[in-house]
Amino acid sequence: MLLLSTRRFISHLSDFLLGCYNKKIFVVFGKWIFNHFFYLFKEEVIINNNNNTENFASFQNKKPKSEHVINNAIPYDKVFLLDNNGEKIGVVTKKVAIEKAREENMDLVLIDIKNNKPIAKILDYGKFKYDKKKKQKAAKEKQSVTINREIRLTPLIGDHDLNTKAKKAREFILEGNRVKVSVKFRGRERARTELGEEILTKFYALVEDIAKISKEATLVNEKFLDIYIEKDKRKVDAISNKLNNEPSEEQGE
Repeated sequence: MLLLSTRRFISHLSDFLLGCYNKKIFVVFGKWIFNHFFYLFKEEVIINNNNNTENFASFQNKKPKSEHVINNAIPYDKVFLLDNNGEKIGVVTKKVAIEKAREENMDLVLIDIKNNKPIAKILDYGKFKYDKKKKQKAAKEKQSVTINREIRLTPLIGDHDLNTKAKKAREFILEGNRVKVSVKFRGRERARTELGEEILTKFYALVEDIAKISKEATLVNEKFLDIYIEKDKRKVDAISNKLNNEPSEEQGE
């Protein structure tokens, strides 16, 4: 009797443990399926989002640069049209605008986009690019970096030192630099600012043939009397022309 009860107990225990083992396998297998499916789904969503982002970026990159889009490449059905002289024609279809341009053996060029309204002009595109490059080159040549230089003087500076300072200032000016000439007052000299004005007048007389005053003398903090001078191109050119027109010694003989 005891042996039978023991066998039944072992049998029930075996079924219980087997059931728990099977349940564990099912749980693990179920988690694997869920995680794998969710990973694939998440990966698909990321791929789709990336594709949408790339498409949007591609669309943004295709946004036309107005001065380089011409004729059928203009991505608008209608444009505000200007004729070759800049006169306003008004809103017309791209097809009509291109036909008008061809009638004059010219191109339709997208020149601007204001508030999503394309503005196109009838012109010779080749000449348009040439003129634009020419203007850009001219503007670049006109651009120059101005360097500010400073010459420091005192109200009682001697003539020799003043001439030396003026010589240095002439070098700065001819190089195209702007020069600040500053007279510094010390102690009781602050009550005699007219001495500084006299020194600045004498100094400017030494460079006046090549320079002009860009800012008149100004008293700063009751300590400095500053004046700004720069190259006078007209004066320098006049001197150069005079020297070029003078006969040399060999020609005189």
